[in-house]
Amino acid sequence: MRAVVIVPVLKAARGKPDPAAPAPRSDEARLEEAIGLARAIDLTIAASAIVTVSQPKPGTLLGTGKIAEIKALLDAHDAGLVIVDHPLTPVQQRNLEKEWAAKVIDRTGLILEIFGRRASTKEGTLQVELAHLNYQRGRLVRSWTHLERQRGGAGFMGGPGETQIEADRRLLQDKIVKLERELEQVRRTRQLHRSKRKKVPHPIVALVGYTNAGKSTLFNRITGAGVLAEDMLFATLDPTLRRMKLPQGRTVILSDTVGFISDLPTHLVAAFRATLEEVLEADLILHVRDMSDPDNGAQSSDVLRILADLGIDEKDGAERILEVWNKIDRLEPEAREALVQKAGTQPNVMAVSAISGEGVDALLAEINRRLSGVLVDRDVIVPVMQLQLLPWIYDHSIVDAREDLEDGNVRLELRLTETEAAELDRRLGIGQKPVREDWER
Repeated sequence: MRAVVIVPVLKAARGKPDPAAPAPRSDEARLEEAIGLARAIDLTIAASAIVTVSQPKPGTLLGTGKIAEIKALLDAHDAGLVIVDHPLTPVQQRNLEKEWAAKVIDRTGLILEIFGRRASTKEGTLQVELAHLNYQRGRLVRSWTHLERQRGGAGFMGGPGETQIEADRRLLQDKIVKLERELEQVRRTRQLHRSKRKKVPHPIVALVGYTNAGKSTLFNRITGAGVLAEDMLFATLDPTLRRMKLPQGRTVILSDTVGFISDLPTHLVAAFRATLEEVLEADLILHVRDMSDPDNGAQSSDVLRILADLGIDEKDGAERILEVWNKIDRLEPEAREALVQKAGTQPNVMAVSAISGEGVDALLAEINRRLSGVLVDRDVIVPVMQLQLLPWIYDHSIVDAREDLEDGNVRLELRLTETEAAELDRRLGIGQKPVREDWER
């Protein structure tokens, strides 16, 4: 389908810039992103435009002159769809469709359409369907009042009975309640999975970031997984978890989450809360940024705002969030060198290229350092009757030396965190007996 993409820019929303606020997203970046969203569902972009709105109209958002200009644009390019990169009320959407004799989709509807196509698991499908129904419920307008099902009361005093729109609202509400129950079951299942993971406590590392920042490419680079990774907005939707070993031998669980975007519809945030809770449970959050995008500062602010909405405040985030400056391979040599040097002076930043692998080894070393905490050295003997503990020991520590004794016992020289050392003592039924306390990491 041929489409025209419109980005309304409200003058009143601009105002005077706040020096303390992050740089606002440029109008050109908004237009490029809107076109990218449209292409993500295989639309042909016939034309695009940035439209300045001096005074938003309650009924149409745009003024009559702008509406006429866009109508001429549609006729000239034989387009039957208009994508408005701005929230539209149901009345505004309906009035614009009448004026342009074309289908109109606002930003929320477009993102919902993309998510509907990307969802591949049952959970993802349920979440998108719930978000879509909540969005659609507000779109029902009184255009079918003539379709009355019955008359209420008796004689001439009886008013109209249930109208078509009321029946549709009731059906939508029934579907919403049913989906919410199913998603509640999904939430309980996720909690059960988390509780099982805590019994075998592997640290969780969650990848978050603006859509198309390169999260899935970095995920594939680190884990060797085959997750879909394309230069496309919302190329992947359903979260993926993989168990992996860091170079130093520590086992962690890496979680690739859905990409964030500015003005993320509240329907989606609510529907995907069960999925986004994986981020809340993470021991370390990797905030992946596309440093080749001139708009990456505004994108970073959007991501941090969504994390704050999820309950990860700024103080907590400083300890748990590690910024990953990705796509440095796209920069000019001088700009790349300057960026790498700048990252080296900041404690919470790592510069990498998920495509070429540059900086990934250093990133893994930093992940290991942050998750390891204070390592202690232990020299333990695992009795022959407790050899079933060996897999747990190899998963939760770094084994420097092993000696199989003649009596069947196994002697191990280990490096592990104080917490895991205490857990090992509990499993072995002994007290803490550090042997090499002066070992330096």
